[in-house]
Amino acid sequence: MTQPKKLFIKTYGCQMNVYDSERMAEALGGQGYVETPTADDADMILLNTCHIREKAAEKVYSELGRYKRLKADKPDLKIGVAGCVAQAEGREIMRRQPMVDLVVGPQSYHRLPELEARTRAGEKALDTDFPEEDKFEALKNRPKAKRGPTAFLTVQEGCDKFCAFCVVPYTRGVEVSRPPARILEEARNLVDRGVRDITLLGQNVNAYHGAGERGDWSLAQLIWALNDVDGLERIRFTTSHPNDMTDDLIEAHGTCPKLMPYLHLPVQSGSDRILKRMNRQHTAESYLAIIDRLRAVRPDILLSGDFIVGFPEETEADFQATLDLIRTARYGYAYSFKYSTRPGTPAAERDQLPEDVKDDRLQRLQALITEQQKAAQDAMVGQEIGVLFEKPGRLPGQMVGKSDHLHAVHVQGDDIQAGDLRPVRIVESVRNSLKGELIE
Repeated sequence: MTQPKKLFIKTYGCQMNVYDSERMAEALGGQGYVETPTADDADMILLNTCHIREKAAEKVYSELGRYKRLKADKPDLKIGVAGCVAQAEGREIMRRQPMVDLVVGPQSYHRLPELEARTRAGEKALDTDFPEEDKFEALKNRPKAKRGPTAFLTVQEGCDKFCAFCVVPYTRGVEVSRPPARILEEARNLVDRGVRDITLLGQNVNAYHGAGERGDWSLAQLIWALNDVDGLERIRFTTSHPNDMTDDLIEAHGTCPKLMPYLHLPVQSGSDRILKRMNRQHTAESYLAIIDRLRAVRPDILLSGDFIVGFPEETEADFQATLDLIRTARYGYAYSFKYSTRPGTPAAERDQLPEDVKDDRLQRLQALITEQQKAAQDAMVGQEIGVLFEKPGRLPGQMVGKSDHLHAVHVQGDDIQAGDLRPVRIVESVRNSLKGELIE
């Protein structure tokens, strides 16, 4: 019996990269690979990279440097770089790190089996094209393993917005939406494998416009179709753009039973002047109007957002406008970052703010967000909610799951299994999570 080859995948960045890594593992599963949690005993190491953060490429090169010893001790070890840094850097990765055998962009990972075969034949393999064939369709018949209760499902890729700070249009390409029939097929397959909670993914997920038999579907139409999938209990979606929050999608938050009361809606700044310089094409007022409409149809909705502080030319008054927006919006979560340049983007060519100014503003913004997050969690104490349990906690007999609002919830209960959706009363709010007790 042939021993399986071992595959180690390290995933950087967003949920879409997590989804892509799962698909890459499935693609290489057909070549006899099984995943391993450590690089030390791997026959192939694959870095699935992200280009959003500062110096992303340098971090990849640093990580590759750690594998030189492994390659020296095991010459047959194959090392690959995938994802957005692979798309942006291409052949430069192999030039700077000759030990790399394979470079594949995020639109070409369905070709991994043939690329891997080329490396086994002693060739270098590079594919950073934007192919015409559907990578999802190419992978749909790969062997599928049993899954946990939650899963990501990519429905849309790419971006046409061209925000001044962002590389996504250059690394993921233009907006492309998958046909709804194929998404529904994949969703049913996930449910058959144990999934009960699906998060729909896209760089601009609410710009979804998949081609159906009677014309393009909106994201709201897709969500309503998923609502009818037996065994699927929860639906979420991320990441959204304010300009694509359509009337039917806002209405779905108030009427669709399986659409959870949680929305990630990045705004980036509360200053209209900075938003215009970012090419965001919305204003603080239009953003807050969307929130008002969402809360009118779903008063308990929990919001999260993204913020960039220290964008070129941001003044203290611009920053104060962002703090004012945060106070008005009342977030349950938020992700905040100092602006850092991305080569090739318009904002990289502008006058940059001093790092100490960025640091100071980030600390003040995060303090406000932390205060709001604590208030949102504290407000859950005493409430009865549904919790979908995912895995054991750190304490004996403890299980951890997610609430409808995506809070982590810890509960003691020897009879709780992963995949159970149980009613829970929240008894305590602690740092970044809640404690609850089962309602019998």
